[in-house]
Amino acid sequence: MPVSLTPRERAHLKARAHALEPKVMVGHGGVTPAVIAEVDRALTAHELIKVKILGDDREAREEICEAIAAATDSATVQRVGKVLVLWRPKPEEAK
Repeated sequence: MPVSLTPRERAHLKARAHALEPKVMVGHGGVTPAVIAEVDRALTAHELIKVKILGDDREAREEICEAIAAATDSATVQRVGKVLVLWRPKPEEAK
């Protein structure tokens, strides 16, 4: 289920993401199972990540952003140019 954010939560996450470096880069091959797995792994470890999407086609980048967010059940915090900021809460640990 996709995560939704309130404007206040989104602003807080944007501020936290400002100093981050991209954890995952999506090349010209687009969204592959390996890219989805790496984004999922990074979200599990860090909760808030940046993804850099290479390519000059704006519409293709938008589609890639939507596909990654849907496949990882994460919320798109911000998209600026070729950089996408994603957030997904860490899963609750079983005791």
